[in-house]
Amino acid sequence: MALYPEIEPYNTHYLPTGEGHVLHVEECGNPNGIPVVFLHGGPGGYCKPYQRSLFNPDLYRIILFDQRGAGQSIPKGSLQANTAQELVKDIELLRQKLNIEQWVIFGGSWGSALGLLYAQGFPDRILSMILRGIFLARQKDIQWLYSEFGVGRLFPAQWQLLMSLIPVESHKEPLPLYYELLMSQDDDIAQMAALNWANWVGCVVSHNTFPAPVECTEEMLREVRIECHYAVNQFFVQKNQIIQNMDKLQDIPSIIIHGQQDLMCPLEGACTLNQAWEHSELKILPNGGHLTNEPETLAAIVQATDEMSEMLAEQFF
Repeated sequence: MALYPEIEPYNTHYLPTGEGHVLHVEECGNPNGIPVVFLHGGPGGYCKPYQRSLFNPDLYRIILFDQRGAGQSIPKGSLQANTAQELVKDIELLRQKLNIEQWVIFGGSWGSALGLLYAQGFPDRILSMILRGIFLARQKDIQWLYSEFGVGRLFPAQWQLLMSLIPVESHKEPLPLYYELLMSQDDDIAQMAALNWANWVGCVVSHNTFPAPVECTEEMLREVRIECHYAVNQFFVQKNQIIQNMDKLQDIPSIIIHGQQDLMCPLEGACTLNQAWEHSELKILPNGGHLTNEPETLAAIVQATDEMSEMLAEQFF
């Protein structure tokens, strides 16, 4: 199943949310359609034009925004008051500003965790949820990515490159020292750390099929700093917080999409979420990895957004 045709926003604006942050917001599709908010991954990632086409523009009012410090939101790369709790407040403020009573939540990777945190805080505002590449921000999810006992065992050369800038005795818990490197006043040190980090993440999400970056751009440094800022703070999520609060979402219909070959966020997390959520449907993609733009994943997402629009159509049309 292909994406819907490319579309341009019918409205683009900036939303001040406090603490100096201003979010870049796009509205696309049908202004009177089913409202859906797209929560991008990262943290530190940003929305991309093709993501507008995951939804039928005749049926959906598609809302995309770049999270604090990310993409076209300003100030770029800011870590000030940049926490999961503040992002949840931003989503609710956006809903209020757009005069939306209830909406669909779409979230991928980090966006799936953020969507669940928001829904648990404001369950009455949720029509339904579509989540892919599930990340639950548990301690074991963080250790899988950023400790010597996780996915690094599958890519030892790239893991050693990531660890090459910090002492051997810190390899078991590298995040605090790595964060110091990324925030260094020495540009060469910060850029080398960001380059190694970006190479590591790119290797894991692509199964080492993408070429390693050869230089650190300002955008890369900003994105990596935000990502590490969240990781070193356990994503500002308490121990097993999301699963422990799933009782608040039991009546909300949801579709969970996850690739069997996802090395960034192993399938176990999606299965755990599905088991804790009575009205959830888990779609496992046998050949799917972590990236949204893989053909099997794109097809599954479009099918899910179509199924959800059929379920909600009577409320809007």
